[in-house]
Amino acid sequence: MNPLEHLKTLIGKEFTDSPSPFMRWLNPIVVSAEKGHLEFQYTIRPEWLNPIGNLHGGVTAAIIDDVLGATIFSLNEPNFYTTINNVIDYFAIGKEGENIIAETHITKLGKQFINATCEVWNADKSRLIAKGTSNLFRTEIKKV
Repeated sequence: MNPLEHLKTLIGKEFTDSPSPFMRWLNPIVVSAEKGHLEFQYTIRPEWLNPIGNLHGGVTAAIIDDVLGATIFSLNEPNFYTTINNVIDYFAIGKEGENIIAETHITKLGKQFINATCEVWNADKSRLIAKGTSNLFRTEIKKV
C-alpha cells in the first residue's frame, strides 16, 4: 500500500504507526488525506507550552515541519526530501487542551525542489495560529 492510501485508512484515527518517532510523539489524528494535501489534528499538551502557558513557537514549527514531511510522503515520490528552510509567521496563541488543525498544500512541485505551506488553525478554523512555508530538496536516498 502506498503512503497516501495508508494515510487514508487512518482518517479519524491517531497516526500511531508513523515511521517518524517524532510524529508518534506529537500523536496527530488524521483528519483528511489527499495527494499533496493533509489535515492533522493535535491536542496541545502541557509539555508543549512556553513559560507563560501558550503553545510554544518551537513546537508549532516542529508540527509544521513534521506534517509537511508527511505531505511529501503523500506524493509517493521515490526519493526522500529534506527541509532546507522553514519560514513561519505566528498570528495567535494556542492554550493547553485546545485542539488545533495543521493543513498543508504543495505550492510548487519541481524536479529537485518542492515548495509547501502549512497553516495551523484552531479547531473550527476561525483563528489562524501560524503559517509556515518550506522548501524541500530531493535527496539521493531512495525509499525502500
